[in-house]
Amino acid sequence: MCQNRLVLNLSELRKGEKGIIGKISRADVFLKLLDMGCVAGEEIQVQFIAPMGDPIAILVSGYTICIRIAEARVIEIKKI
Repeated sequence: MCQNRLVLNLSELRKGEKGIIGKISRADVFLKLLDMGCVAGEEIQVQFIAPMGDPIAILVSGYTICIRIAEARVIEIKKI
């Protein structure tokens, strides 16, 4: 992971780091996450990462959801 980049994929954040959701590049993932409140402009925080790195738990819209790392890779975020 490059610490100097401001725009990352969600999969690049470490536990406790936050970002603002930007673009979700896969339509199937976009629709799935839309139902769970993951929309552009929403703040997101990585809460937990499984021991093997997959899945991850994220805090978004006041609740925690778990997503696979493959889904996290297609979520563009701006690190805050």
